[in-house]
Formats: sequence, C-alpha cells, structure tokens
Amino acid sequence: MDQVVKVGLIGFGTVGTGVVKILKDNADIIARRVGKKVVLDKIADLDITTDRGVTVPDEILTTNANDILNDHQIDIVVELIGGHEPAKRFILQALSSKKGVVTANKALLADHGEEVFEAAFKAQADLGFEASVGGGIPIIRSLTEGLAGNHLTSIMGIMNGTSNYILTRMTQEGRDFSDILEEATREGYAEADPSLDVEGIDAAHKLVIMMNLAYGTPVPMSAVYTEGIAKISTVDMTFAREMGFTIKLLGIAKCQNQIIEARVHPTLVPTESPIAQVHGVYNAIHLVGDAVEDIVLYGQGAGSMPTASAVVGDIIDLARNRIYESFSRVPATSFQWESRQPLPIKPMAEIESRYYLRCMVKDEPSVLSTISGILGKHGISISSVLQKERKQGQPVPLIILTHRSIERGVQSAIQAINTLSFISEPTTLIRMESVE
Repeated sequence: MDQVVKVGLIGFGTVGTGVVKILKDNADIIARRVGKKVVLDKIADLDITTDRGVTVPDEILTTNANDILNDHQIDIVVELIGGHEPAKRFILQALSSKKGVVTANKALLADHGEEVFEAAFKAQADLGFEASVGGGIPIIRSLTEGLAGNHLTSIMGIMNGTSNYILTRMTQEGRDFSDILEEATREGYAEADPSLDVEGIDAAHKLVIMMNLAYGTPVPMSAVYTEGIAKISTVDMTFAREMGFTIKLLGIAKCQNQIIEARVHPTLVPTESPIAQVHGVYNAIHLVGDAVEDIVLYGQGAGSMPTASAVVGDIIDLARNRIYESFSRVPATSFQWESRQPLPIKPMAEIESRYYLRCMVKDEPSVLSTISGILGKHGISISSVLQKERKQGQPVPLIILTHRSIERGVQSAIQAINTLSFISEPTTLIRMESVE
C-alpha cells in the first residue's frame, strides 16, 4: 500500500489557494489524523503564473486537467472551478476511474446532482461536498451522520452571506438596497453580477442539496419557490423593527406526512430569535429533529479559508476511507441509493404562513374596514394593525399582520386590494416565520 495519499487539485482560485495553504501549513496534523501523509501531487488551472501568495513547486503545476484525471497515482481529485461544464465532465471522469472526488460546486449538485450521485454509486467511489453548503459550517456531515437518526421536520436559515450582509447594513443604516449593493460590490462582498446571491438562487441551490440529504428524495430546482431581496425597502425594515421583527432572506424546507415544501424568500423573524442575531456575511442554519429538537449551526458561509477548511475535511475523510478500502461507507446521498424515493412537493399556493402586508392608502373613510372585509372574504384573519398618523393628501402605510393563512387566499386577496381606488401602489407582502 502506498505510503502517501495523493491529491490532484483542479482550480487554483480563491478557495483552491486556501486548500493549498491548509494542506501545506497543517501537513503534520493532517498526517496524524489520517495515518499517512496527504500530498498535493498536481494542480491544474488555466492560469499557473499569477502569484497566489503561497509557494508550490513549478513541476506540480499544469494547465491540463487531464494530467490529473489520467494519472493513476492520484487518489483524490478536488474540483474547484465551479459552473456546470467542464466541471461535471471532470467529476464524472474521476468517479468512473474510482478516484475519490471532493467538490464545492453547489450549482452543479443542485442542477445535476442525480447524475453525479448515481455515477458515484455505480463506481463505488467516494464523493465529498461539505464545502458546497455553508462554507466552513459542517452542515453536510451533520445531515449525513450526526443527525442521521432523526426525522428532520424543518431546515431553515440564512444560506447566503452576500444577501445577509446587504440586509444587515440596510437594517443598521436605514439605507436603500441599491446603495448598499453598489458599495458591497466595490468592497468585494458582492460579485460583479450579484444576481445568484440577491435573487435567492444561491440559497436555493444549497437548500436543494440539504433537502436531498435530509429527506432521501431528489428535489429539482424548479420545485423551489425563489424570491430575492431587491424589493425590500427600508420602510418595511422600519415597521418590522417596530413590531418586533427582523427581515432575513431564508431558505426554508419542511416535511410533514411525507410531503415537503421548499422555498427561499425574504422573511420576518422575531428579533430575539437566534437567526435574527446573525449579521454580515455569516450564515446560520436552524434544524429541528424529532429526537434532537432544535440545533443552530452558525459560521462563515463563504470565503477562502472557511470553505477550504470544509474541502480539506472531505479530503481527510476520503483519505481515511482509501487507506482502509472502505469506499462509500456513508452514501453521498445519506440514504442508501436504492432506498431513496421521490416525495411530493407542496405547491407554493398551498403553503401556510403568517403574512406582513403593507398597503399604501389614501386618506379616505372606511379604508381599514374595506381591506379587512376583503381579507375576511378570503379566509384571512388579522393579528394586528399598525397605521401611522395621516398626512393630508399623501398616501400613508397601513401595516397588517395576519394569522396563519393559505398562500393562495392571500395572493387572491392582494389582487383584489390592489384594485381599490384608495390604494396608491401595489401591496407589499413578506412572509413570517417563528424561529425559536
């Protein structure tokens, strides 16, 4: 048996650089944990000349990923280039060669996970993807091992650091979304094209992966209702705060009676809840299990070193497996492949929630009674109302919090309310969740 475990890294970017630093700086402790040295044997990247701030021998650098994929001496392939192609091709080729694969590619796993998982199962090859969700937060291992004895009734949390950073600053500074986004881009907290983050798509990718592991079912991205934060206004943040709530972009999955719901959207959560206390680029995931009850995992959800930490954790796990020839001891999908089963996903129109509604109304008699009548007609009960002092000739906000209601009825009621002559702009809707 070889005296070392050899690793090939495809993608020498921000996270790849972090992986190299950890493997180099912590080589001794990693060897003690694994039982053999873990050696970075080759690095493939289209750019092998830029200084990354870490020194590696020139002879291990290559611009051709096939130098890694076709090398029979390499045990573990780490894919950190992102995107669908050629990442998927590289991963499938490595798995077919029975190499262990570690990836942080959440978009690929969310969109093409079934193909990748099946390839790992058929090849009886290890697949690690801890870094695909939550950066340095060990959520994947928690779902597949630590909490494997639980039925998880809900997964809920802040799953995108960029959006949370923007909402945090909007809350603290009382400034508009567009202003904060522009600054966040300049400061490097948001990508030049921030759409994946601010439109909720990145969070949806992560939610799909977690649901697959938690419930043993494939979940297509198209089944996840996804709504971003661009329409959140400082006005709504102010009213939310006055009523004891904070606005966060949450990924939410629930499972009851073998029916699951999946959604990503801005959400009012109680200000005293743990989730509401998560600020800046940090992530937090709240899990509820039938045995363990409540758990909150908190930490940096992105960045070079936190994400690299998760990648190296997977490398160590796969290295141990190779030493003891114990491949796929923990299935990549958490459930045994033949035991997974499709579960129905509840349409968004059928979910139940509490709702925050902001109606901009003109100063006319019977405004509240008319709106209340429409809500009542659609089966929606009012929990509380907040209305600021009227200003002659100007629209004023009327804030309504509802009791739990069906989404379909709320949307129908809003359509009717928006046709009223005293409504000056479309009604704002934000869903509410109780996160204890």
